[in-house]
Amino acid sequence: MTVTKSVGRQTGASRVRSILNNGTFAGILICTTALESGLAFAQTIATTPSDTERLGAQVQSQYRHTPPPAAAPNPNCTLIVPTNPLTAAGLSTPYQLVATDPRQGPCNEANTAQSAFVQAAIFDPATGTISIYSPLVIDKADSPLVPPVVPALPAGAVVAIWFGYNGGDLTLQGATAAVLPDNQCVNGAGHAVFGQYAYCNATTFFSAANAAITSGKLKVPAIGTAKDGQPCPTVRDFFVVDQDQSDNLPTLYLVSPRGHTAQFTKKNQARLQSAVPLGNPSDNRLTDAFVDPAIGCKPWTAPDLADPGSWVPALALNELSARMGQVAPVAIVPGGDPMTLVNGTFSLKKTNSYRQGVDQPVASANDDIDTARYCRQMLRIAPRRMLVNQKALAGFYTPDAGAANSLFTFMAQRFQATYQLLNCASLVNVLDPVNVTLNAEGVAVSATINSAQLDRIVQKLAAFRAADDAMDSVERSRQARE
Repeated sequence: MTVTKSVGRQTGASRVRSILNNGTFAGILICTTALESGLAFAQTIATTPSDTERLGAQVQSQYRHTPPPAAAPNPNCTLIVPTNPLTAAGLSTPYQLVATDPRQGPCNEANTAQSAFVQAAIFDPATGTISIYSPLVIDKADSPLVPPVVPALPAGAVVAIWFGYNGGDLTLQGATAAVLPDNQCVNGAGHAVFGQYAYCNATTFFSAANAAITSGKLKVPAIGTAKDGQPCPTVRDFFVVDQDQSDNLPTLYLVSPRGHTAQFTKKNQARLQSAVPLGNPSDNRLTDAFVDPAIGCKPWTAPDLADPGSWVPALALNELSARMGQVAPVAIVPGGDPMTLVNGTFSLKKTNSYRQGVDQPVASANDDIDTARYCRQMLRIAPRRMLVNQKALAGFYTPDAGAANSLFTFMAQRFQATYQLLNCASLVNVLDPVNVTLNAEGVAVSATINSAQLDRIVQKLAAFRAADDAMDSVERSRQARE
């Protein structure tokens, strides 16, 4: 089944071009557009700053020395889902990337503006444990550099899959007509695809995992306390979210100089020494590999079934950790998220469909998906915590050297972009207190947060605080997903 492009939803590139054309903000590179500049987020399975910097340097070196394509790459690609994708055989069968409309140009996994990513989480109900596996993506009719590892799945395993994408709209297509419906694969709502995000069997996985958490069989590690004395952030913390939270994956592949791919494992790294990491820009990776280590936190990790001895972070782990550990206010996908719009307008149905894939409650009314409230909570939390942690963030490696020169400037420009893309200034009637300075190449090289202006904003929004926090309470965030 092929789902056509959502006409009203702008891609990351067109949203940024709109902002630039309006003259309101220059040089924005955010999670939905970072790869279009030929740069990627540093991706690593390790969580130590030294390993993050090492692998980040590898990724960025690749893009600095790879000449840009002669023409803008086709932003809309299709990923062919193999038969029986929730089984060991299906997980180890490479997914195939192909152009949704060949007239727009080809799609190539090694092109960082078109790369697609897959990650599976496997829950063992007998032991109450979770493991992770990242199926490989190759170009259609291509072969992997190394055949993927066939994972050993426990009996009765509950398997779910999530998808991430570096381009505009990713469409899922089953190898047969029955693949997507039989495996509860969700690509959007009707013909309106999400864009960079999709999932298969996620609601079943989260139901099983949450039942095990309730019974005490599955133990979710405490999120811990950061160096600033506050709880460590999760992917539902207004300190780290952006306009399209919970999309994309902390997944890595290896790509050869000739554009062929392999799974990111220790054996493959040793064997394919000319291959470099290929990563997916994501809120998940930003939290796991950058913000966490910068402020003294660690993400929840689980065994990688493709790489014995390695433990990796995952979208599923991040969402379960956030569900159980995030303190109020809890950030839940708002109606203004570009990936939940239909023809440029709010859609309760599509927002709920998106939320269900990341273990978030469904909304029953438009007030439940209020973007103005989301903007107010971001204003109350993100700039102030960035200020408190400015030294630590400024001294930490940037996720994207083409966007910012440090983690602090990266987060500042990302906040500014989010504020623009969610139309926060109009929704809450206050100006953004975060200001970013760009160099001639459009890289954020410094940022300031006007603390006096921020204090006035927080005071102005004080009248909404109790109602906003009631809507974003821990109890509401754990309500039913169905």
